[in-house]
Amino acid sequence: MDDAAARVTAQVERLEAIEEIKQLKHRYWRACDAKDPDGFRDSFIASGAVIDYGPLGRFDDAAPMVEIFRRFALARADGRYAVLDMHHGTHPEIELTGRDSARGRWSLRFRQIDTVGRTETVSVGEYDDEYVRESGHWRMSVCRFTQRWSLTRPLGDDAAIREGDFCKPGE
Repeated sequence: MDDAAARVTAQVERLEAIEEIKQLKHRYWRACDAKDPDGFRDSFIASGAVIDYGPLGRFDDAAPMVEIFRRFALARADGRYAVLDMHHGTHPEIELTGRDSARGRWSLRFRQIDTVGRTETVSVGEYDDEYVRESGHWRMSVCRFTQRWSLTRPLGDDAAIREGDFCKPGE
């Protein structure tokens, strides 16, 4: 293979890796919103992931955070979910640091409805992540979230909260 072909091949591999990392992060947020603890867990390396969500906690493996996710995201009151979440990640900056490693930064717009306390919270923050290719798939090895600001307001009696169907992708 000549130098030009090698450069093109390397560039295509780089772009494919970046796209796979973007898809990973979007699957992670989709799992959060869909209340899918298995999809959430699958976003991280098999063991030793560093997860730092600031006031929500810091963990040296995904398993404890998955249990917290199960406890809070799946909590129900009066037959309805206690919280409804919406994650919108934007502005990705992804840098490959090796053939099987990368780091990235994302902006997050987050909205949560507390159906029990009848409040709405809107938050903005930044993710600083590290990724590794594990068993042929990109996974997060480090996930740090820094909240920039947050607003919580009560929902009036006239606010109607309707849940849709929650299902895993492909169901």
